[in-house]
Amino acid sequence: MVGFLIPRPCHITTRGKILFFIVLSMWVPMEVIGRTGNGNVSSSSSRPSSVKIGALFTYDSVIGRAAGPAIAAAVDDVNSDPSILPGTTLNFVNRDTNCSGFVGTMEALQLMENEVVAAIGPQSSGIAHVISHVVNELNVPLLSFGATDPTLTSLQYPYFLRTTQSDYYQMHAVADLVEYYGWREVIAIFVDDDYGRNGISVLGDALSKKRAKISYKAPFSPGASRSAINSLLVGANLMESRVFVVHVNPDTGLTIFSVAKSLGMTAGSYVWIATDWLPSVLDSTEPVDIDTMNLLQGVVALRHHTPDTDLKKNFISRWKNLKYKDNSPSGFNSYALYAYDSVWLVAHALDALLNEGGKFTFSNDPKLHDTNGSMLNLSSLRVFDGGQQFLQTLLRMNFTGLSGEIRFDADKNLVNPAYDVLNIGGTGSRRIGYWSNYSGLSVVAPEILYTKPPNSSSNRHLYSVIWPGEITATPRGWVFPNNGMPLRIAVPNRVSYNEFVAKDKSPPGVKGYCIDVFEAAVNLLPYPVPHNYIMYGNGKRNPIYNDIVQQVALNKFDAAVGDITIVTNRTKLVDFTQPYMESGLVVVAPVQKLKSSPWAFLKPFTIPMWLVTGGFFLFVGAVVWILEHRFNNEFRGPPSQQLVTIFWFSFSTMFFSHRENTVSSLGRVVLIVWLFVVLIINSSYTASLTSILTVQQLTSQIAGIDSLISSTEPIGVQDGSFAWNYLVDELKIAESRLVKLKNMEEYSIALARGPKGGGVAAIVDELPYIELFMSKTNCEFRTVGQEFTKSGWGFAFQRDSPLAIDLSTAILQLSENGDLQKIHNKWLTYNECSMDLSPADGGGSRLSLKSFWGLFLICGIACFLALIFFFCRVCGQFRRFGSEDEESIETEEIEHDTSTSGRRTLRSTSFKDLIDFIDRKEAEIKEILKRRNSDNKRPSQSSDG
Repeated sequence: MVGFLIPRPCHITTRGKILFFIVLSMWVPMEVIGRTGNGNVSSSSSRPSSVKIGALFTYDSVIGRAAGPAIAAAVDDVNSDPSILPGTTLNFVNRDTNCSGFVGTMEALQLMENEVVAAIGPQSSGIAHVISHVVNELNVPLLSFGATDPTLTSLQYPYFLRTTQSDYYQMHAVADLVEYYGWREVIAIFVDDDYGRNGISVLGDALSKKRAKISYKAPFSPGASRSAINSLLVGANLMESRVFVVHVNPDTGLTIFSVAKSLGMTAGSYVWIATDWLPSVLDSTEPVDIDTMNLLQGVVALRHHTPDTDLKKNFISRWKNLKYKDNSPSGFNSYALYAYDSVWLVAHALDALLNEGGKFTFSNDPKLHDTNGSMLNLSSLRVFDGGQQFLQTLLRMNFTGLSGEIRFDADKNLVNPAYDVLNIGGTGSRRIGYWSNYSGLSVVAPEILYTKPPNSSSNRHLYSVIWPGEITATPRGWVFPNNGMPLRIAVPNRVSYNEFVAKDKSPPGVKGYCIDVFEAAVNLLPYPVPHNYIMYGNGKRNPIYNDIVQQVALNKFDAAVGDITIVTNRTKLVDFTQPYMESGLVVVAPVQKLKSSPWAFLKPFTIPMWLVTGGFFLFVGAVVWILEHRFNNEFRGPPSQQLVTIFWFSFSTMFFSHRENTVSSLGRVVLIVWLFVVLIINSSYTASLTSILTVQQLTSQIAGIDSLISSTEPIGVQDGSFAWNYLVDELKIAESRLVKLKNMEEYSIALARGPKGGGVAAIVDELPYIELFMSKTNCEFRTVGQEFTKSGWGFAFQRDSPLAIDLSTAILQLSENGDLQKIHNKWLTYNECSMDLSPADGGGSRLSLKSFWGLFLICGIACFLALIFFFCRVCGQFRRFGSEDEESIETEEIEHDTSTSGRRTLRSTSFKDLIDFIDRKEAEIKEILKRRNSDNKRPSQSSDG
């Protein structure tokens, strides 16, 4: 359900019933006094010769002068069309409501006496509220072509059916316009009746979804005098907003613009948005009134959108020649189309109901009876028995009328609501775009967009507008109010770091970096900003900055200027400007020079790095020994000598001083890779050791915020800073560990004493304060670790304040032209503390395995591949060596240096034989294999001979 489906149960119902019974007590229909009501049901034939419908509207009104001829023409067109209601004539009975709820109710009761099956009208939402109670009781559908109050679609009025667009959609169109042009506040001028109040209520809800609002409501009573409207506009002109939304009745709305013109409120910087009442007035006026148009130059208005179909064009061409019109001006507007379609809607529904066998009968309501001595004759009001069935038939109708598609949704609203967006100028108006509930604002007609996915091809923009004062640039939409009240700006009354903001005896009463930035930004605005600075705090301790922001949100101040950090919980309360200084929390701790150590030569590498490096020296030495043992005499000899060779060769490569030559190809490949690794390790070690021994190092027991969290030592925090809440709420540090410090002197004392002397281990504060503190203490203290939050300082304003946006632009301009840096240099010039800071264990500059594991991986792979290739080659030789036939040649004896004189043959496949084979020199193995081949050839040649 859209909008207001749940009504206020007591207010509207009670008012309607009271008015209903007052009218009944004063009205006695003379023509029915003599009628006897026997309570019998009167019936008609299955296809009656005629059916009555009623019409209720104000004849002499902008809407009435359009609706009257249209309704009469529609009835004639229906009766002359043989395809609809064949054999049945549609008769209609008119009643003039005369813009009065009382008269309208009387006329409605008289209309109901005629046993009409439907009533068309009224045009007034207020009258529709009252009459809806009558039709609810008598089961007669009420089709209104002009009552646009959104609350009329509530469940309270089941027999009310709106055949025009609801103001629910029109107010959302206005809200989209406000959002499109970037305005945040509007002033609503409206007639104080059901139509005006409920429409503006929907507008307020729609604007709130766009982060905008109605800043001031200016209601006036129906029929208010010119002087009353003058007073109303004078009060509205004192407000800040310059965007006026006018939602009034067509017959009195022009008075608003006439008074505004006399007050100078239609000049430049003003914005006027009118709802559909204004185009209705202008469309109805022929010829164009030049004086009226002069009042409306630059106004943006909404008009019901009706497609330009042939049906519509033919009807407009007939309009001037309609016999039902009087000699008044044109009178045509969009309400004529809706009134015409309302008659055809009734005709289609009647035809469908009759084709389904429906009957039109009326009966007396037992609840409406005359009491003793009463002259009311309530029995003359009869209930339409088929009213509920007829209502359901109306709701399911679907046809194309003059105004477009006539079909109802589940909320009894016409489908596809749309409006033309007009810009009034010269002697007419110019369409600058459309609005539809389907695609929002667009320059493409809604009928085209309905065939495409929502928001796909539409550019969602409007054509240019000429605003009041013939201005083409979009007005800002607000000014400082004319009541002379300057901005109330809260300034923190600090007791430390007065370079940022401090109290001053000379005007404007405050000084500092933040104040100069704000004043420079204000001077760049194209309008004056009167303001007064108000110190916040007692001057004995820093104020709590969250409290300052809270006071701005509570409207105790209009803004807050100072070193105010932009954090999440504060942005939920106020709007901040663009940050004018970067900030973030850092840790500052006492530092000391790192003392030299006799074991300093071990510091370049971490312990794992030393272990892996040493292991690889031995591993590579062993691999090279294996690869060279069969080829190189320098890698042979007794076991003790070979073990020494491995160790010597391994570690001598560190200095590239190994004396052993590599003979095998595989050994040379492994050695080249290893020497490259050693070169990188040596270079890195030399550079790191040089840095440790020559560059002055500083050390701190605190490495950063992580080590501070894991410890239990006290932490200093600036009094009033958001850092306290951040450490407690976000980092879960116990409040008992936090110590509030007021100024730089307390900072120095607390850090110098340390945790054991009643001080703190470190201080957590924002970077701008810490930089100034370190500079003034001659870099005695330093920041440790990285900045662990990122934020900035900004100026705080109340939510949706346009000043926040304009000042953000000004701050960016200050940054671009270099003025922001000049202000910084004026107040915050200090020495940089740029020396390196190392952790207490010196681990920050030590080289770890993480930096070299790639080199070790390459070297290890090269070694394994070489070993695999070597053993594959040896195994192949061993198989050839033992595969000869045992009868061919007696195997030579292999004597070992440490064995006895026993004999073994090379045919043995034991593991010891394999080891013995590997231990033999490559040249010996090749010689034996060569000799065997020659011996095998000799017997074969003898046998052949």
